Amino acid sequence: MDCFVALLLAMTMETGSGMAKAAKAVGIAAGQCLCGKVCFEIDTPARWAWHDHSAASRRAHGAAYATYVGSWRKRFRITKGNAGITRFEDKAAKTTRSFCAHCGTPLTCERARSPHMVNIPRALFSGRTGRQPLYHIAIEELQEWAYTGEPLVPLRGFPGVVWQRSRKKKRIDHDGMF
Repeated sequence: MDCFVALLLAMTMETGSGMAKAAKAVGIAAGQCLCGKVCFEIDTPARWAWHDHSAASRRAHGAAYATYVGSWRKRFRITKGNAGITRFEDKAAKTTRSFCAHCGTPLTCERARSPHMVNIPRALFSGRTGRQPLYHIAIEELQEWAYTGEPLVPLRGFPGVVWQRSRKKKRIDHDGMF
């Protein structure tokens, strides 16, 4: 089963309804690209939020994973810079990704099988979206180099930098040799 279909099924079971419906809008969440030439907004609460560990999202974002907010298309609006958006269509995956043509920021990911939805990177929003990312998609593609919550300590001499200490090897006591 496709991981996004599984996510939708899980959310449908979670809400107890047979069909996903938009919650009543209670606010607006605004976002923008890095350079600020493209701005957008969604009505909140968003439909869902999740972490996507798939290779496609990893490559599109240049990161270990991407965190998305899903919104109904009718609740998503470009408020500035519509002409400055470029699109990449992946015919094999049946997805279309939008980017700011000036700074390259990933803006949306749309799927042909869900034409009524638009997925936006969570980091582009300046405030709350009404949903926390509770789901993980393609977790089996999690990279071994991705941070998974290990304890971090300050790096001496470099303010604001933390690091993960490597595990100390246990010394083997060979019957009192040492």
